[in-house]
Amino acid sequence: MPNQTIWITGASSGIGEGAAKLFNSKGYNVILSARNEEALVSVKKSCTFPERCYVLPLDLIDQGSFPSKTKEAIQAFGKIDIMLHNGGISQRSLIHETTLEVDRKLMEVNFFGTVGLTKALLPHFIQNKSGQFGVVTSLVGKFGTQFRSSYAASKHALHGFFESLRAELFEENVTVTMICPGFIKTNVSINALTADGSALNEMDEAQANGMSPEDCAKAIFKALNSKKEEVYIGGKETYVVYLKRFFPTLFSKILRKSNVR
Repeated sequence: MPNQTIWITGASSGIGEGAAKLFNSKGYNVILSARNEEALVSVKKSCTFPERCYVLPLDLIDQGSFPSKTKEAIQAFGKIDIMLHNGGISQRSLIHETTLEVDRKLMEVNFFGTVGLTKALLPHFIQNKSGQFGVVTSLVGKFGTQFRSSYAASKHALHGFFESLRAELFEENVTVTMICPGFIKTNVSINALTADGSALNEMDEAQANGMSPEDCAKAIFKALNSKKEEVYIGGKETYVVYLKRFFPTLFSKILRKSNVR
């Protein structure tokens, strides 16, 4: 059993819940964070070793709470070894119909929330000369599609920030794994913001037919343990990353005709 602790945001459902249960079953101490405390308690109860779980409610938009939340997280088990940034919100709206307030909220939660929590935890990692960030972005963190403009922008921004962090803190033994899921069967589309900021409340067909959160969690576990710098998780949609890289013009033509909503 590893004497290690992982802190997971967005742990109340989907990928975060799957990762929490898997890491806990492997003997990790798990700190569960999300806004919904009741759902977090339910996840804790369903874990293999619930006594090795700590429920820490957290709202990524409440960045003023990060110093105290980080202190509480560290005190829960004495040390944090891995931070899995999984919390965030998606989008399903066209650019010309989307209010700037919605664009700002996507950046505030997905980018600034993640960056703020990272900066709160960094002194702990630097002091220990050890630490790992797993950052769940998306395949659209590598390319943009229709209906995902600011969501894609927030995920692209995370890649830029954490690639810089990886370079700066190499000597401090702080590592970064960028995790880019494709279609995973979660509630991400149901909770996605529409043009006016309201929730979509619909399951996308691609999400409904996507990889299970449990299988996604297994891929994340493997990537973090091998300290991969970047991993693409999903089905055939992951090939699009390589299509864009090597055949950008063809990629653009295919993208324009794709049914992404």
